Amino acid sequence: MKKITQLCIFLFALMAFAQPPKLKDGSVSGRVMDASIKQPLPYVNVVVKDASDNIITGGITSDDGKFKIEKIPEGKIKVEITYIGYKTESRQATIEKGNYKIDLGDIYISEDAESLEEVTVVAEVSTIQQKIDRKVINIGKDLTTSGPTASDIMNNIPSVNVDQQTGDISLRGNQNVQVMVDGKLSNIPAAQLLRQIPSTSIKQIELITNPSAKYNPDGMSGIINIILHKNVNIGFNGSANVGLSYHLEPKFNSSIDMNYRNGKLNFFGSYGNNISDNRNTGLLTQTEAEVSQTFDFLDQRNSHLFKFGVDYYINDKNTFSVFTNQNIFDGGTLGQTNLFSIIDPSDSQLQDFDNTNENTSQQYNVNYKLDFDKEGHNIELEVDHNIFDSELQTLNTFTGVDVRPNFNELTDTERNRTTINLDYVNPLSETSKLEAGLQARLFDNSIGYNSDARVSNEFGEFIPTQTLFDYERNIYSAYVSYQKKLEKWSYQLGLRAETVNVEALAVDTDLTDNTTTNFPFENDYTQVYPSAFITYNPSEKNSYQFSFSRRVDRPGVGQVNPVPEFNTPLISQFGNPELEPQFTNSVEVNYTRNFEKGSITGGVFFRLIEDEINQGVFVDRSDIGSGRVILTNDNFDNTTAYGVELSSSYRPTTWWSFNASFDLYARKQTGFAESLDPTIPNPTESDIEVSNVEVDNIIYNFRVFNNFKATKKLSFSLFAMYRGKDTGLNFEMDPMYFVNLGMRYSFLEDNRATFSMNFNNVFDTQEISIVSERPFRQTVDFRPEFNTIFVGLSYRFGGGKYRAKSRKRRDNDEKSGGGIL
Repeated sequence: MKKITQLCIFLFALMAFAQPPKLKDGSVSGRVMDASIKQPLPYVNVVVKDASDNIITGGITSDDGKFKIEKIPEGKIKVEITYIGYKTESRQATIEKGNYKIDLGDIYISEDAESLEEVTVVAEVSTIQQKIDRKVINIGKDLTTSGPTASDIMNNIPSVNVDQQTGDISLRGNQNVQVMVDGKLSNIPAAQLLRQIPSTSIKQIELITNPSAKYNPDGMSGIINIILHKNVNIGFNGSANVGLSYHLEPKFNSSIDMNYRNGKLNFFGSYGNNISDNRNTGLLTQTEAEVSQTFDFLDQRNSHLFKFGVDYYINDKNTFSVFTNQNIFDGGTLGQTNLFSIIDPSDSQLQDFDNTNENTSQQYNVNYKLDFDKEGHNIELEVDHNIFDSELQTLNTFTGVDVRPNFNELTDTERNRTTINLDYVNPLSETSKLEAGLQARLFDNSIGYNSDARVSNEFGEFIPTQTLFDYERNIYSAYVSYQKKLEKWSYQLGLRAETVNVEALAVDTDLTDNTTTNFPFENDYTQVYPSAFITYNPSEKNSYQFSFSRRVDRPGVGQVNPVPEFNTPLISQFGNPELEPQFTNSVEVNYTRNFEKGSITGGVFFRLIEDEINQGVFVDRSDIGSGRVILTNDNFDNTTAYGVELSSSYRPTTWWSFNASFDLYARKQTGFAESLDPTIPNPTESDIEVSNVEVDNIIYNFRVFNNFKATKKLSFSLFAMYRGKDTGLNFEMDPMYFVNLGMRYSFLEDNRATFSMNFNNVFDTQEISIVSERPFRQTVDFRPEFNTIFVGLSYRFGGGKYRAKSRKRRDNDEKSGGGIL
């Protein structure tokens, strides 16, 4: 028995030695970083393959960008880092004796400029990138918490301000700015457009302060281009959002984006609405005349925006796309103004007005792109057509002492805009590129205005009038641009030539006797717009940029439209049909410094503006002694402007990051203004004084945005802003400051759902206060609904493998990055 036992032990030992030794498993770890902003990237795919390129295992990075993948068998492996919108990075390694735990350290991945244009990627924190001719703000979840619409988040963007009362947008302290969506102008008024775009639909905001030759030179302070998300994942994907704001009146918005792609076809569509009531109160006082006027407005907006499109990938070299936007707006304003004597309040005039505004906008876009054999060599044809129709009716009722008769106003607007682009791109070598193109922009606008009592004649009689205004502007242009990259230097030179034909005709008709007066206007001109950009990158941490451009600010329809925009007992606003364009020569220098935990970007600019367009305040000639004034636009003398901008980001800890920016703009304005002594009895036109005015205005803004990450799913935000005094030729606006608070909570699988809430103007400090010395001493105070509370819910649905098709990209020269507000 003992021998049998020993034999069994011997056989088992022999079998054990005959088996190959068991291989030991290893692991690989590291951290994935964004190459531009030097920040960790969460939820990045990490795939481990063997020597035959077969997938062994994989994982994703955590919130701090780190990953660790275990149970990897011995042998040679390849680690691939893949992330939507970024270039794939790979690392080779060997798991063997003495090297079972491999640490790859920091792996930097760069954005894929060809695919990034097409992908829906929403980061936690917004970032900024300094490119050769523009700044790009990548909108993260932190900014979408700021509010439901594009208008709500714009004030969080450096260099951008939105008038909370009117919705007008300005860049670097100037409202002469072009607003585009996906690189295309819209017939929808900018203020209305920004309130209709859901904030969650925005992927990027481009600030093009010095447009290159490839861009239209319109806009004195530059171009703001809003780029929307577009998902081209295989299968069905989408997102839905709903939000509610409230202060004095309710404001509701919702949107849904959907996308389906299978094979060569990609279908995409969206719907968004904005249904809101907005109350605004104010007080205007003419101190010397001792009269005041109160305002109480209820602005109602109901807008619906539809979009549908198809991409057809014919083959690897041919792509055809078509889409349409349809917008329906139904709104109006119920308001009351009360003009009264400060000495005797019973001596008053009460105006009630009921304003209804219905408009529709249609956009149709067709795009065809042909790629040649050489990578990046292509030609593209795009046709974009916009139709805008509007009907605006106002019923004015007056009661009180010495009031003007009741009157009704009806304004019909028909507007068409067609843009045809032909763009050609040829990479001459790995370090140089040639771009050229042709463009035609055809624009016509027709406005019909009817009033049964608008102005008074020399006998004090109010006469019914009719105004027809036709405005046509056609622009034909060609451009060429050349880019060259050296070891540490790069430059881009461009030239754009345009010829412009403008024809306008205003016809005023006295409906009492059908007397007609014509006001024709023509303005044809040809201009050349050069541009130059130079960048220097001595290291990864330092980047310098210099740019120069010449551009034009062509008068908008509202600025040239002689039809009154509004009428109150003391103020009316009209356009000026004879307004001519202003031209700007701009120089800009920027510097970016990257640190381990953040970055800082600084820049200075200088502008010389020729024939500046500005708002003037004039005495109403039809009723000189009434104290009524006319607001309109006019061309003034040449002016200058300069500014300094600083923006920085820092992440002291893994749970706290903050971004701050400071901008200062100084401009010298010269012009003329009218004034009238209100104590003169029965004044005539000879009593109106015209004086030359020169104003040195310095405007500065400071913003800081804090993001606090309580858990992986819960975060809080605090935003504070201070805007300094703004002095113009006729008005001086007091400083403004406020604090906003917000929170965001993600839940469900893969954090598909997000609940957000924010409280604006927490300390009730935000207000609009204006003082004017010309033509009368007067003060104005407005109180819109600043103290709003917003709650929102968003949900992402669908899934599928990413397969983006490269399409048009305006510029790939990304230079540096950092956090943004």
